[in-house]
Amino acid sequence: QVQLVESGGGLVQAGGSLRLSCAASGRISMYTMGWFRQAPGKERDIVAGITRSGGSTYYAASVKGRFTISRDNAKNTVILQMNKLIPEDTAVYYCAARSSMVLTTSSSSYNYWGQGTQVTVSS
Repeated sequence: QVQLVESGGGLVQAGGSLRLSCAASGRISMYTMGWFRQAPGKERDIVAGITRSGGSTYYAASVKGRFTISRDNAKNTVILQMNKLIPEDTAVYYCAARSSMVLTTSSSSYNYWGQGTQVTVSS
């Protein structure tokens, strides 16, 4: 079992950057990790995912080229670097862990979740 805590959210102007961190209480090396986001009235969708070793990543089309996911298994940390932010990126961002080596995009396949961090991008 692992507990996840996100940090780094906030208010930023369009075009700016934010760096989200996900700190885990346990070892994350056995988990596929993902970042999801949920805007008001919308479903929780995957933003980016990364396999156990970090060798493979996935990005939603809307963030590809702007966001970068990375992990440090030694520090039990997952990072989402967000650049060139746009107002449409405004949402609560969640870190999630999946007890499988397979990277999937469905939120229902992730076992552990953080409490979320708010990201607001002003125009």
